[in-house]
Amino acid sequence: MPESTTKSPDPMDIALGAAVRIRRRTIGMSQEALAEQCGVSFQQIQKYENGANRISFSRLVQIARALRCRVTDLLDVLDTPDEEPSVDLDLLSRMRTPGALELLTVYEHLPADARTALVSFLRILAPVPSTPQTQAGARKREPA
Repeated sequence: MPESTTKSPDPMDIALGAAVRIRRRTIGMSQEALAEQCGVSFQQIQKYENGANRISFSRLVQIARALRCRVTDLLDVLDTPDEEPSVDLDLLSRMRTPGALELLTVYEHLPADARTALVSFLRILAPVPSTPQTQAGARKREPA
């Protein structure tokens, strides 16, 4: 009898799925439309995007064509220098949070002073524990 596993998805599969989701949502395509173009169910697209199911190379080519991009555009995040590959994977993982992409889209259209005020307000609402990555990111983003 085969042994059942409750193995969690590989971080690389999660990152690739997140890249697919971000591209799909950026061009305004639904999971249903992507699924139809790839000949799979929208549930399968959900599984790919969550990293629950691995994407075969042939399916990745289909997905890239449907998303009107190159396969390498979806793989770029996985091909990072050895210095900090986990930062990009962490960012893609965070982009899977419901509403994150919409929030970022609105945020980038705000004037600089409104961005600063919004970030200050959000830090009061939900303080984030300080990590080396958040400290480095905060140093890069703080206005001079």
